[in-house]
Amino acid sequence: MQAAPVRANAIPSFTDALRAVESLLMSGGQRTARRNAWTSVLEDRRRAKDRFEAQRVLEQAATRS
Repeated sequence: MQAAPVRANAIPSFTDALRAVESLLMSGGQRTARRNAWTSVLEDRRRAKDRFEAQRVLEQAATRS
């Protein structure tokens, strides 16, 4: 008797599910605009973190003198 074949279907992540719903509800242009906006938010957060870190390093260097 042979064993049944094993199917290796990946379970979609929550993000994949949200993207699927998004694609059903929005037109392509809106999706692109939303993704671009989110990318900008992430980039702004990264820059703010870098500025904060640079300021902290400069302040530490100034107090050592």
